[in-house]
Amino acid sequence: MAFPNKRGPTRRFGISLCRPGDAIQLVREPKHPADENAIAVFGHDIQLGYVRSERAAFVARILDGGHEASAIFQEATQFGCVIRVAFDGEAPTLPPVRAAVRQVDGEFWPDAIYPEE
Repeated sequence: MAFPNKRGPTRRFGISLCRPGDAIQLVREPKHPADENAIAVFGHDIQLGYVRSERAAFVARILDGGHEASAIFQEATQFGCVIRVAFDGEAPTLPPVRAAVRQVDGEFWPDAIYPEE
């Protein structure tokens, strides 16, 4: 999200507008100079960034094969955002909301559902 958009609002601003479940558009950019598998990510008509290159190759093959994709916003992260993608008419879904992890006296006390986290 640190890279500037060519015009319009910043990627950071676009991500700040998104809420879990908001529709996301994926746009293939096969002529992108850095990655022939590039997939731009848009929310609220603002570019939020790109699908990470290691995942873009997989998703690009599916899209180039004529399959449809739908995507939704999951959450903002320190370096961008997480999106959920589904193919061929399936609807992407958000994972269940996890209980907050409490911190007491500098120690973490994970919730009972995810004791390893």
